[in-house]
Amino acid sequence: MARMSHGPRSGSRMKMSKDLKEKGFPAISRILKNFQIGDKAAVFINPSMHSGMPFHNFQGHTGIIVGKQGRCYVLEIKVGSVRKKIVAAPVHLKRIVA
Repeated sequence: MARMSHGPRSGSRMKMSKDLKEKGFPAISRILKNFQIGDKAAVFINPSMHSGMPFHNFQGHTGIIVGKQGRCYVLEIKVGSVRKKIVAAPVHLKRIVA
């Protein structure tokens, strides 16, 4: 038997799949979204865009945008009692309106 792969996308079959109506390339407005520092955003991974994709364990987490790095944004989230910084492209973020 072959050995099990433990790559960066292992164990993410359901997280990285889309519904039938959502399949394909995302709309250009989702790719060119702008955020301001201090905005709240949730990690909502789009599996058809590989550039700027955060690790799949952060899917669904909410945080605050603390900076910009190239064309990606730095999002600070809280996992347990630890604050972590994630670099993600705007196509993988969803704005949270408070």
